Amino acid sequence: MSKITVSTLLVKKEQQQKIVSLTCYDASFAKILDDADVDVILVGDSLGMVVQGQDSTLPVTIDDMVYHTQMVNRGIKHSLLVADMPFMSYASPQQALETASRLMKQGGAHMVKLEGGFERVEIIEALVKNSVPVCGHLGLLPQSVHKLGGYKVQGRVQCEAAHILAEARALEEAGVSALVLECVPEALAKKISKKISVPTIGIGAGVHCDGQILVLYDILGLTSGTHPSFVRNFLQDNENINAAVLAYCNAVRNKTFPGKTETFN
Repeated sequence: MSKITVSTLLVKKEQQQKIVSLTCYDASFAKILDDADVDVILVGDSLGMVVQGQDSTLPVTIDDMVYHTQMVNRGIKHSLLVADMPFMSYASPQQALETASRLMKQGGAHMVKLEGGFERVEIIEALVKNSVPVCGHLGLLPQSVHKLGGYKVQGRVQCEAAHILAEARALEEAGVSALVLECVPEALAKKISKKISVPTIGIGAGVHCDGQILVLYDILGLTSGTHPSFVRNFLQDNENINAAVLAYCNAVRNKTFPGKTETFN
């Protein structure tokens, strides 16, 4: 398997090859994902909820992110490693540069991910100017859960959809190398994916995104409580974790995941 790079993701979009992505938080799982040919491994701030037992991603610190990124980095040879910039770690361009520096120099990340639209343009431009590859994130923004009033689908109203599309174009112009679309209607995600040149990676955004991402613990049925409707348990029909991850990869590449019941209209 060849090393996945930012350029690889762009080629996959151009050739209409689906990008497979999963979250990961340690070396053992990272090796399983890497061996399964997962294109992008995200060290998500979701670790606050699925690893630390927090009720949101907000308490996660930059030290937490560097630590888990280091562990995942030790387990991969092929996948592109992306690390989330945690809440309030990129409030200004200078702070964002300091955070990105730690995630890449200490953690070994190949790209950083941040949430937000128009308000993040200056920050993204500063990162890109300093050779930091950036993945944007629009739609449902977990770090803004209190501002949004909970975990809700975004962009169902026409004016909201138009706003998200405009933000996607702004982030593209600012220089992002990829864009996560979370919990938006399928039609909106499809439109954005066609309108911008950078790869889109969906989570609860339908099958028409250029790729898909889920929380690893969700596809293995390890999370307690109510599961989001866009999640599928791939372990229940497979004999072990390795087989479940391969099944997820195949489902994304074959466009059988997400299905209609795992998609918002």
